[in-house]
Amino acid sequence: MRHLLTTQEFNQDELLALIALGKAMKANPAAYRSSLAGKSVVTLFEKPSLRTRVTFDIGIHRLGGHAVYLDQQNGAMGQRETVKDFAGNLSRWCEGIVARVFDHKTLIELRNHASVPIINSLCNLYHPCQALADFMTIAENYDDLTKVKLAYLGDGNNVAHSLLLTGAILGTDVTIVAPKGNGPDAQIFNEAVMLANKSGARLAVTDSIEDIRGFDVAYTDTWVSMGDNTPMDTVKDKFMPYQINQGLLDKTGIRHVLHCQPAHRELEITSDVMDGPASLILDEAENRMHAQNAILHTLINQGDK
Repeated sequence: MRHLLTTQEFNQDELLALIALGKAMKANPAAYRSSLAGKSVVTLFEKPSLRTRVTFDIGIHRLGGHAVYLDQQNGAMGQRETVKDFAGNLSRWCEGIVARVFDHKTLIELRNHASVPIINSLCNLYHPCQALADFMTIAENYDDLTKVKLAYLGDGNNVAHSLLLTGAILGTDVTIVAPKGNGPDAQIFNEAVMLANKSGARLAVTDSIEDIRGFDVAYTDTWVSMGDNTPMDTVKDKFMPYQINQGLLDKTGIRHVLHCQPAHRELEITSDVMDGPASLILDEAENRMHAQNAILHTLINQGDK
C-alpha cells in the first residue's frame, strides 16, 4: 500500500511519471473519466480551503468517482473518536482518504491504521500535492527540470519544504530566500540535501536576493500561514525586501512567477506581476486538479489488474 505524505515516497522516475500523467489527463480528460468508477474518496478537512477542496471534489467527479467531504463539524479527529478509529472505519467504506490537517502526526496515524491510500492535501510540514502541481506547471514551460533554477522567497514553511524535497528528487535547483531566522526546518533541509546528492540538484538557503540572479522561476507564499495568529503588521517590514515585484524580476532576470494562493496582493507579490505576462499562477491553480488526479489514479488503482 503506497501513500503520499511528503513526495519522498516516490523516486525521480515515478514523480516524472505522475507529472506526465497529469499532463495527459489535462490534454484528454475523457480518456480517464472511468478511472475511479464505482469508487469513493473521503476528503477530510481540519482547515478551510478553496483550491484544495474544489480541485479534489471536481477532480474525483471527472474521474468517475464520488467524493465525501468531512469537516470538523462531523467531529474533530482525535477528539470525538480516535484517529485510529477514523482510519479503521473509513477504510471499510472508501477507496482512499485525502486529509488536510493541522499536524503531520495525524497523517502518520491515519497511514498506520488505514487499509486504503492516504494523500496529504496539506499539513504543518508539507504540501506535496501543491508541489507536484508546481513542478507540472514548470514542466509545461521548461523541457528539462534538471536545468531549471527555482527561487522561493518568503517564509520557510510547508510549501518551501515540499519544493525543496520534490525539487531535490527531480534534480531541480532550489534556493530558499528568507530573512534570517525564517528559513526552512533544518532537518527537512538536510533530508532534501541527501536526495539532491543523488539527483545532482543544488539546494541553498540565503537571505540575499543577489544569490538568485539568472534564475528561471520565482515562487512566493503568504508571510503568515493559516492558523498562525501573528499580526501581518509585525512581520511586514522584515519580509517586504523579499516581495516579488517587477523590480525584482528585472534585477534577477527571472522569467516566470508562481504563488500557491491565497495571495495578499501588494505584500508578498504585487498585482502587476501577479496579473502580468510572467505569471503562471492560474495555470498552477488549474494544475492542482490535474496533478491530484494523477495521484488519485495511481494510488487508488494500485494493485488493480
